[in-house]
Amino acid sequence: MGNIVFEYPFVFLILLLFIVCEKFCKAKKQQLIMPNLPMLKKVAQKQSFLVQGVKALMFLLLIIALASPIKEDEVVVQNDKGYEISLLLDASGSMEQYDKFEIVKGIVLDFLKKREHDKLGLTIFADFAYVAIPLTYDKKSVSELLKMIDVGIAGKQRTALYEALFMSSKLFKDSHAKHKIAILLTDGVDNTGTVPLDVAIKTAKKYGIKVYVIGVGGDRDVDKNVLSEIAKETGGKFYMAGTAERIQEIYDEIDQLEKSEIKANKFIKKHYYYQYPLGGAILLVFLYILMRRRRNAV
Repeated sequence: MGNIVFEYPFVFLILLLFIVCEKFCKAKKQQLIMPNLPMLKKVAQKQSFLVQGVKALMFLLLIIALASPIKEDEVVVQNDKGYEISLLLDASGSMEQYDKFEIVKGIVLDFLKKREHDKLGLTIFADFAYVAIPLTYDKKSVSELLKMIDVGIAGKQRTALYEALFMSSKLFKDSHAKHKIAILLTDGVDNTGTVPLDVAIKTAKKYGIKVYVIGVGGDRDVDKNVLSEIAKETGGKFYMAGTAERIQEIYDEIDQLEKSEIKANKFIKKHYYYQYPLGGAILLVFLYILMRRRRNAV
């Protein structure tokens, strides 16, 4: 919300004219010599002060109304909704070691906060792969569900990596987005055989998905050749991460590499408040007329 400002502030210059006229433009009056004149002067001065006060306040409110007090709010209308991003997380038993899954969850939750205009989906895999949330702009739902997911939700014994890539790629089947990416994080090797590697890669390429692959752990934990192939074939990039700090750096780098360039139209929404001082001034006009009539009657 903005602060109240005046649309036509130069109108306040009329106040100077009012002050000058009050000082030098008074009408000449005939003097009457009457008994008890000092007492009458005191009464007249008191009444005159009240009348002049009402007159000055009335004029001030009219000037404020003419100056048009407004409150301006900036309204931003997005023309573009950014990227479509599929997040693939390994939730197999090995991710329990060194609290890796909880560390990754925290980093991904931070990543979600940064992707304000993007459409995101979440796929979890272990013994089998499943789409936890399809592509959506509702980042809050993605975040809340991710907080509840833990290792073992899809089994603990195996790693359905290729199946996860295949299923998450299907999320983009009806997508018309210009920018489609997947971020796949794993600390293992596919050992389910449910979907061949070439089928998973071809599906990702078919829908124009750029896959960033993050191998967590040491060289013995993942098949670097396979993960590199997935990234290379889809136009993405392969990373190895041995520490929580390195995982954070990778997600930050991907965030910068695939940053949404949002075109936006900005509008100024104006709220007008001139009616309030104008209404007060009108009431004071009637009060001023009434006070003048009473004064003249005396």
